Amino acid sequence: MEVINALGRRKSAIARIYVNSGKGQITINNRDYKEYFSIQQLQYIVEQPLRTVDALDKYDISVNLHGGGIKGQAEALRLAIARALVKIDNESKESLKDNKFLTRDPRAVERKKPGRPKARKRFQFSKR
Repeated sequence: MEVINALGRRKSAIARIYVNSGKGQITINNRDYKEYFSIQQLQYIVEQPLRTVDALDKYDISVNLHGGGIKGQAEALRLAIARALVKIDNESKESLKDNKFLTRDPRAVERKKPGRPKARKRFQFSKR
């Protein structure tokens, strides 16, 4: 199997992954994913698409991950893994799509507006 690459984004986090056939190792920025994402919930988010298509121990995944916070990075990685699995086996697309792993979450931080303290907050109104 040749190397498959895919891209995932969430908020300001970007995950570029390279997938080979292997034993199921996921390496993020030259660290194991369980060390990088120490919280069990984030590890589960990363594994979700692999569990859906029963491929937890079939592929080695190397990841370049930067930007955003830790949760946004985990969700960007989930999207990238799902996209790579579709490139490998197109029949898995339906089950991944049903679980909404192929949908890019468009929500991001709203920009700050001029003359206001934050995006929507206003300064206190004084009648007198």
